Amino acid sequence: MEKLELQKIFEDLTLKEKIYQLVQLSGEFFKSDTLAVGPQQKLGISQEVVDNVGSVFNIFGAEQLIRIQKEYLEKSRHKIPLLFMADIINGYKTTYPIPLALGCTWNPDLIKKGMQNTAEEAAVSGIHVTFSPMVDLVRDARWGRVMESTGEDTYLNCEFAKAFVEGYQGDLDPNKNIASCVKHFAAYGAPEGGREYNTVDMSERRLREDYLPAYKAAVDSGCELVMTSFNTVDGIPASGNKWLMRNVLREEWGFNGIIISDYAAIQELIAHGVAEDDRDAAKLGIEAGVDIDMKTPVYSNQLEGLVNDGVISEKLIDEAVWRILNLKNKLGLFENPYRGADVSKEKSVILSPEKLKLAREISRESIVLLENNGVLPISKDKKIAIIGPHGESKVLSGSWAINSNPDDVTSLVEAVKEKISEENLMYAKGCEMTEDNSILGGFGRAIEEEKIEVDKEKDLEEALKAASKSEVVVMALGEHYLQSGEGGSRTEISLEQAQVNLIEKVKELGKPIVLVLFNGRPLVLTNVVDKVDAIIEAWFPGTEGGRAVSDVLFGDYNPSGRLTMSFPRRVGQVPLHYNEFNTGRPVKTSIHNSRFTSRYIDVENTPLYPFGYGLSYTKFEYGDIKISSDKLTNNSTITASIKVKNVGDIAGYETVQLYIQDIKGSVVRPVKELKGFKKVKLESGEEQDIEFVINEEMLRFYTSSMEFKSEEGRFKLYIGSNSDELQEAEFELI
Repeated sequence: MEKLELQKIFEDLTLKEKIYQLVQLSGEFFKSDTLAVGPQQKLGISQEVVDNVGSVFNIFGAEQLIRIQKEYLEKSRHKIPLLFMADIINGYKTTYPIPLALGCTWNPDLIKKGMQNTAEEAAVSGIHVTFSPMVDLVRDARWGRVMESTGEDTYLNCEFAKAFVEGYQGDLDPNKNIASCVKHFAAYGAPEGGREYNTVDMSERRLREDYLPAYKAAVDSGCELVMTSFNTVDGIPASGNKWLMRNVLREEWGFNGIIISDYAAIQELIAHGVAEDDRDAAKLGIEAGVDIDMKTPVYSNQLEGLVNDGVISEKLIDEAVWRILNLKNKLGLFENPYRGADVSKEKSVILSPEKLKLAREISRESIVLLENNGVLPISKDKKIAIIGPHGESKVLSGSWAINSNPDDVTSLVEAVKEKISEENLMYAKGCEMTEDNSILGGFGRAIEEEKIEVDKEKDLEEALKAASKSEVVVMALGEHYLQSGEGGSRTEISLEQAQVNLIEKVKELGKPIVLVLFNGRPLVLTNVVDKVDAIIEAWFPGTEGGRAVSDVLFGDYNPSGRLTMSFPRRVGQVPLHYNEFNTGRPVKTSIHNSRFTSRYIDVENTPLYPFGYGLSYTKFEYGDIKISSDKLTNNSTITASIKVKNVGDIAGYETVQLYIQDIKGSVVRPVKELKGFKKVKLESGEEQDIEFVINEEMLRFYTSSMEFKSEEGRFKLYIGSNSDELQEAEFELI
């Protein structure tokens, strides 16, 4: 639609009609009239609001969305189509590993392809916008939503933010692409105590240097929407934070798209204690620049009165409405309100062989081999016992894959059956996933009400019987899919005691044990690492995850995943991240008695598995770093190169990582920061020179005067296989 025509529609809207465009409701309001009455009464809105609302979230399927859009437009005075948005986090019907696992691929280009496939599935189903990517920086494994992030590193998160947005949006082809909403703005990933929705408090320097860049990378990549976070930023909840939304996001970054609240976040300004009532909350939200109020009556019931009473200017409403109309126009909804929705195409596009093939490839690359004493890969002629509740599980996509159908998922047992003879495979559950399902409730699923008949002794007996007949035991353990994700904060992040007991009992049989973990966060594995012969971190690996794990078990794929979040030795270490600051009394180099250094007295400071870590079925050898010059200027570059050789017997991928440390700054600098990486395939015996180009821009930070710039001085340069195992060189910025 031409801008002039859109302007005419805009100018003809009444104040009420404008306000309704700023309201988003969930799909339950668009069921049959009788079923929709309950949600309306509970929310406290009228049928008039429902009939004129601007957007809807979490309705799925082309047939249903076409019906709702048609019925809506029949009642609409101006024929302004609905925007359909949805939680599509790690795939639509074809699901991929959880985002934390996607980060472990260290392959943004591959993930971009995955999100292109996801967008196509969503587009033909009638979805216009995905609430993804979540780019919150995460350093505390107690927080359940670490599963939705790509990890603890700012640079890497920026690379994946770009990949997600570009993958989803492309050129906004109606049949292939959807708009992207980056979240949660801002710093949602740093709640105190790792507790969901909790307070966030940090310096502006840390906010700008560590937490904001990934959101900006998404904005710079063209994301059409930004979602506010639930937490406070400098004492002010994000959804009412004018400095964050207007000063930083709009003025500094030039973002002209839509800002949408997270679920009920504007009304929650009351609970936070910065708004007295709904009217006050509406005023704070619209003044902060939040365009869409998700799932509350605050905007719909309060904005008109605020304008009529002269408390706020109608211009605030106008600017929000204009942004919403512009996105609807950009998506082509005025010409075709059904956009890419196509019932017949759904059948051929969704879960197509090509999409499943890519899902398997991505799942394989996300798997991280943590331990291996030589038991892996397993020979296909060996007798294998798969033991553990995840062996036959088909819920392998995590808690946010709300469109994933377990019937479409291949379990680990099914996948192994595709590779070895039936007489060589035994399975036993061994134990339940959790000892108390009541902790999993409150997610719209009646988990806590399930009455499961459990015979613990029988389960253990069957497991030990299967294990005793085997030559290798594969133990499929980890978390219940609801133990991580939103609302899944935990104070204990170890395996459930029943699972540990099962490992110990199987260990007594003297069989080689391969532990395969299905989980949504880094776990504390200190109490089991010495009881097993290999550990495969599979995460929640998605639709093709069972086959991907099976490929790794039997050596049909050489694991290449590398951690993007550190694994603590004990939960008391978190928050934990590789790019920490030195203190005045660093444990390794302080002149003081070791008692009086920055350390724990009961455990090492270091993680069990560091950022960037991961094993392979082959070995890589690093030479010394060579640099083209030890002097760098604002207008020059330095090339750093290192020889990497595959000294093992098979081909494999190595992720070569570049870190830099600013030795002296006007403010304290991290001990090292990731500044580049290259994932390379090397045949057995092959050697490559891996090069990185270093420039002045890579050395910038927020100085003592809060200027984003570099400072002259000495720098350390590190290259290696992970954040702990590195070769070292030095250069100077002059």
